[in-house]
Amino acid sequence: MTIKFGVMAAAVMAVTAVSQAPAQAQTGAQAEAAQRAQDPGARAGTSYDVSFANAAHHEAQITATYARVPAGPLRVQMARSSPGRYAIHESAKNVYAVSAKDGAGRPLTVIRSDPYGWTVAGHDGTVVVTYTLYGDWGDGTYAQIDTSHAHLNMPATFLWAQGYDDQPIRVRFHPFDPRWRIATQLPAGQGTNSFWAPDLQYFMDSPTEISAFSLREWPITDALGKRYVVRLAVHHAGSDADLDVYTAKVKRVIAQHYALFGQAPRYDYGTYTFIADYLPQITGDGMEHRNSTIITDKRGLAEAKFAQLNTLSHEFVHSWNVERLRPAELEPFDFTRANPTPSLWFAEGFTQYYGPLMIRRAGEMSVDDFLRTLGGTLSGVVTSPARRYGGPEEMSLRAPFVDAAKSIDPVNPNIFVSYYPYGAVIALALDLELRQRDPRLSLDAYMRHLWTTRGASERPYTPADLERGLAELTDAGFAKAFFDRSIHASALPDYAPLLRQAGLVMRPVDPAHGWSGLTLAAGEAGDVIVAAPPRPDAPAYAAGVERGDMVLALDGASVGDAASALAALATHRPGDRVAIRFRQRGVVRDAVMTLGTDPSFEVVRGETAGVAVSPAQMAFRAAWLGK
Repeated sequence: MTIKFGVMAAAVMAVTAVSQAPAQAQTGAQAEAAQRAQDPGARAGTSYDVSFANAAHHEAQITATYARVPAGPLRVQMARSSPGRYAIHESAKNVYAVSAKDGAGRPLTVIRSDPYGWTVAGHDGTVVVTYTLYGDWGDGTYAQIDTSHAHLNMPATFLWAQGYDDQPIRVRFHPFDPRWRIATQLPAGQGTNSFWAPDLQYFMDSPTEISAFSLREWPITDALGKRYVVRLAVHHAGSDADLDVYTAKVKRVIAQHYALFGQAPRYDYGTYTFIADYLPQITGDGMEHRNSTIITDKRGLAEAKFAQLNTLSHEFVHSWNVERLRPAELEPFDFTRANPTPSLWFAEGFTQYYGPLMIRRAGEMSVDDFLRTLGGTLSGVVTSPARRYGGPEEMSLRAPFVDAAKSIDPVNPNIFVSYYPYGAVIALALDLELRQRDPRLSLDAYMRHLWTTRGASERPYTPADLERGLAELTDAGFAKAFFDRSIHASALPDYAPLLRQAGLVMRPVDPAHGWSGLTLAAGEAGDVIVAAPPRPDAPAYAAGVERGDMVLALDGASVGDAASALAALATHRPGDRVAIRFRQRGVVRDAVMTLGTDPSFEVVRGETAGVAVSPAQMAFRAAWLGK
């Protein structure tokens, strides 16, 4: 997700604000003028004050003050979408006890005419709205408030007023615990724990963590000689030693990102901040923002082998790809609706490809571990029945229906393959085809070309611009053929010869055993149920089995539990016929499944598969995956 911002002053973001009292000799007006000169937020049209007295019950008390309100009613509302998300999220559901007064403290009538906002009339040019926010979902989209922290995604937290989009904003936090500090990409303002934003777009894109987090920071100098500060604010229950080990890994990984693009993005306030919560009450997620990233995981730093690094690496690629090299449809961000684009296969999918690749090149992941992830992604997309219903652009446009969007009625899972893995395997194909075409070419070169021609200057792109960029790197014929085949349509290349260049082998996962396509699980009553709809090419699908059916017998033998049923099926070979009895919505049915071969495959090193690997193939592999 990305949005466009106006010109911002060069100032370094502070983790905590420090109050500065005006000189004693100054008059009140002089002091105010001096403060305004130092803090653009002092000219704010909107000011927020946030406290957490009832943190134990997940509540925040928020006061929003709107200055210089034009004559007539003021409309305030909660966002229905959030930067980095593509579906509707109804933030207004967690706002209540809304009241208002004018600049003289007189109560004002608050009218609620629709579910998303409130209208206040009869004011004197100032409107002060106070409300309670409930938040207990800690991820990149919502808010979580408890006695250990306040984890705030801004669209889920703050009311906003129509007509104030381009005005500066001030916010002051009152931490629940005196040990709490504040991590945010917002620049520090005047006054303790005060911050500001140049406009609504930047403010809404600035998640904030308030807790007793641990902080690591270090300077970086990019290839152009520009100096920035990288900060890692981590709220976790582990040790300092765990964090030090993790920090060292992060430094090595993000160094590969800078090498990939050739320079750092322009961090507007000189600092990039990773905000991470590794807590048992959190929900796993990662969410990019312009000068920061939110990472959440239930597991501690020492518990997951690659999970934390993979999320961090993925989101950091977004500093370039999406936050600055961005789809035209996402600018500016509209908080009242879903924000779709046909280019998520590139924005998210190419990012998905580079996340683990950066970890591999940093030496923090073995070739075998990288290939295990790559093979699973490739197998899932290549064999997916969903591609018959559309290519990556169609799957990108389905994002508002799947990006954490929930509805009562179920969706057919066989018609959608996520633009994350779909885009990743397209990136793999393009990378290997470019390297095959010319040893001087690669997907790295394509990304750098797009960065220098569009990303560094923040010129939004359309799909046609992406094709044009590939043509500029290669030629128009190659670019058109690639986009016509794999972007505008759903065809994919034969990956086996492409991977063979690196001495890698594609091989079936389980060719010896029969495959039914059944996914079985234990039901509430201890019975065996079909946990997922079979694929259309699965024997179980042809037999009429569906999600939720109860499997009663296989080959005439009663089924005891899911594990034994799967074990019984595993004794068969492809081509075997297996009788199945199942109960489907109260009706007992009998059918016969002719078992097939599992279409899944894996990618392994030639050495693992007993295939000779030449020095040229090893050199290709090293140039691609790192030594």
